[in-house]
Amino acid sequence: MKYLIVIERTATGYSAYSPDLPGCIAAAETENEVHREMKDAIAFHLDGLKEEGLAIPEPHSTSSYVDIPA
Repeated sequence: MKYLIVIERTATGYSAYSPDLPGCIAAAETENEVHREMKDAIAFHLDGLKEEGLAIPEPHSTSSYVDIPA
């Protein structure tokens, strides 16, 4: 499965979350690190859902950019 993650720059590095997995977040000093941390966080989150016998959410979020004349 592929889940969308949103990566944002912060005052101390980067944070990330997945709109399809509420509460699944990560933070790190670099963008590459937060990407790796988020991959691990998603795997951990999904494992927890499975252990609890809960449904695994299907990925449904998408992203795109909008061009606005400057």
